[in-house]
Amino acid sequence: MPRCAFEARRLRPAEEAATPTAEPAPSDVELIRAHVAGDRDAFAEVVRRHRDRLWAVALRTLGDRDEAADALQDALLSAFRGAGSFRGEAAVTTWLHRIVVNACLDRVRRQASRPVIALPEEGPGEPAEPRDAYAERDVTLAVEAALARLPIEQRAAIVLVDIQGYSVAEAARVLDVAEGTVKSRCARGRARLAPLLAGLRPGARNRDAPAGVGATDPLDRPAGPGTGGQG
Repeated sequence: MPRCAFEARRLRPAEEAATPTAEPAPSDVELIRAHVAGDRDAFAEVVRRHRDRLWAVALRTLGDRDEAADALQDALLSAFRGAGSFRGEAAVTTWLHRIVVNACLDRVRRQASRPVIALPEEGPGEPAEPRDAYAERDVTLAVEAALARLPIEQRAAIVLVDIQGYSVAEAARVLDVAEGTVKSRCARGRARLAPLLAGLRPGARNRDAPAGVGATDPLDRPAGPGTGGQG
């Protein structure tokens, strides 16, 4: 075998070993620490990872897109400025959700009024969307209207546990209350929702409907995963 070919063959493993490998993505905690240390992009990455769920919580808690957008903006600005106070005692997502929920509660208490439920933009006539999508929107509006009639503390607990799928323990950390308080608020909230959502036709539930409230007899459904057996 030619000497040059042998040397190339012998060196190849070493060359391959020296090839850089992709580094794992930084954790949420590492990004928060980097943000506090001055990294201008770190907080934006945290927001990118969790914005959808934070937005869903704000929207379902307030029931109005404009109010939810303002609350989320206030919450993220608060988190951006107060990141230095994060001590890692809870997950970053729990910390962010707590700030968002508190921003929503503050807006409701300041206004001392119920949120306005947005109506579909389409006028009368045949809907532009497929019938299934239109029916799902109807269910979403019905759920939002029903949630809007709950006291804000019950609404927040229902949104976290029954809609977002948080466990009772996780929701308690977000709301900064005892687990028993979360269970009690969920139970009372479901009891209030039952007659409000009983008119939904069978099979009409969608992903926005509370997991503990069904279409025909809302209180007959077994508790789903992540509910921790509330009641």
